[in-house]
Amino acid sequence: MRARRRVVGRLAAWSVLETAQTFLTGYALARALDAGFLAGRVDVGLGWLATAALAVVVGAYGTGRVYGAVAALVEPLRDRLVRHVVERGVRDADRGALSRLTQQVEIARDTFAGLVMVSRSFVFTAAGALIGLFSLAPPLLLVVAPPLAAGVALFALTLRPLTRRQEAFLVADEELADRLGVVCPGLRDITAAGAEDPVAADVGARISAEQRAARSLARWGVLRVVALAIGGQLPIVLLLATAPWLLAHGVTPGALVGALAYVTQSLLPALQNLIHGLGTSGSRLAVVLRRLAPDTPAPTNAPIPEMAPAPDSAPPGPPAAVTFSSITLSSLTFAYGPASEPVIDDLDLSVPHGTHLAIVGPSGIGKSTLTALMAGLLAPTGGSVDIRPAPDSPAPGHPVRVLIPQEAYVFTGTLAENLGQLRPDPVPERELLAAAEALGLSALLDRLGGPTAEVDPGTLSSGERQLIALTRAYLARASLALLDEATCHLDPAAEERVERAFARRGGTLVVVAHRISSALRADRVLVMDGRRTTYGSHDDLLERSPLYRDLVGAWSPSGRTPAASAAHQPEWSHPALPLRDPDGVDAVAGAGLPCDRRHVVAYGPVGQMEASGDLRDGGALGSQ
Repeated sequence: MRARRRVVGRLAAWSVLETAQTFLTGYALARALDAGFLAGRVDVGLGWLATAALAVVVGAYGTGRVYGAVAALVEPLRDRLVRHVVERGVRDADRGALSRLTQQVEIARDTFAGLVMVSRSFVFTAAGALIGLFSLAPPLLLVVAPPLAAGVALFALTLRPLTRRQEAFLVADEELADRLGVVCPGLRDITAAGAEDPVAADVGARISAEQRAARSLARWGVLRVVALAIGGQLPIVLLLATAPWLLAHGVTPGALVGALAYVTQSLLPALQNLIHGLGTSGSRLAVVLRRLAPDTPAPTNAPIPEMAPAPDSAPPGPPAAVTFSSITLSSLTFAYGPASEPVIDDLDLSVPHGTHLAIVGPSGIGKSTLTALMAGLLAPTGGSVDIRPAPDSPAPGHPVRVLIPQEAYVFTGTLAENLGQLRPDPVPERELLAAAEALGLSALLDRLGGPTAEVDPGTLSSGERQLIALTRAYLARASLALLDEATCHLDPAAEERVERAFARRGGTLVVVAHRISSALRADRVLVMDGRRTTYGSHDDLLERSPLYRDLVGAWSPSGRTPAASAAHQPEWSHPALPLRDPDGVDAVAGAGLPCDRRHVVAYGPVGQMEASGDLRDGGALGSQ
């Protein structure tokens, strides 16, 4: 403001019009009563009221000009603060620069404008009112001035404590915002690493700190109410209480009414605006300007807690050789609610050490629920899941389990970090490359630039993300691997390569089969059909399970027996028809889907009408 004295002078000049308006608010009313209406001269009374009304119009014009002068003060301040914030952010790589630029600079701009307005208004309004009181009758100052001064003094004493508490609140808010900016983009990583509790505790502590700062600020805000009561409302009470004494000492009725008008219409609103504006906005402005000063050190932020590894995600110490696990399900029951029908009801199953098990069944029958129970992600409603290592297992304690769901999880980082996520130590590059070769990830690894290449999950296809997740599970050397349609986005050859790699690696493998070829490669197959389940080898189930025969038949090309089709492995890679589909529509088409003159194949975009020329054999629609 010192650098812009001409603007300040213009602001003061226009504010004089408000002083004249305030002066006439009480003085004209007093003269209208004493010299006009009470003296029987109505014309004089009306003349003084017209003068007061004209003063209101002139004062409003002056107030309009005041806003232009305030803008000439505020906008250069904002530009200066923006320049400081940007320079500091570039120079010091300040992580809080964005918050300062988008929030705190605007707080400073708006607060400074409000502060100038309320301070100017109080000074000129108080000057006009006090001059008017003295002009009407000096004893009126003895009643109004002391409580007004006491209220302003009490308010002034609260400014420094309010400023400190306002700063503590802003610091707490900034630290919370900074921490949330770190935590929110990494929620998937936090969940994957099992670090929900320490991160929640850390964020909760910062929320509690901001809450305590807000409460302390609110308690000191009570004193502002007291200051307003003393300086603005107590004078009204004193004027009414001392009215007989004032009237007995030469104060006219008109002067007394004018004094009440000064207090109620001018001083009280001006003081109220000052206390709320300067008390809240003024202390906030002082804090924000200190935070925005170019030489203010950036707030230090405590490092985010180390993410604890997820339970059962990796064995302690150096990785041991993969061992086998046995799975025993005893009267296993699970329902998703107390009133819900059980998805799995009284299931008994024993899977020996090192078995390759495929789980098949209609969609929604509970295959994914069963794998989640085996993985420990769901707690059984009844019965138990017992997973034990082989008797000669060198790994002490519980076996390590790994579950790969249909939607593979890949985080932003290097390929090596993604692939070694479930290992306690970095995976040697030779072992990592061998695993990539075994599972068919080498082409993607080479395309991205090797193990140290950065991975952007959004640029990967669903199949590529699945390959990364599968290789990660392979490197984890878990003794029990659960693949819940984890290869559904891979082609048949890639799926077979992955499953055979897991089988060669050792351990117990459970696969929710996406294609019937997975069941053909498995040692054992579990057929789920509601309350009925069947367990056995492929050939055994063909004899004993009608549902399994239906599934195999839906995948088998027409005119071939299951045994004959098994000899032509590529033909088993076509998706199965929905069970009991009345129209025989295959909703998913693959390369080389055979035309057996029984099925309609939807292989164009949804809603697109197919012409007869689109059919692969060129035949008429009616023959398909």
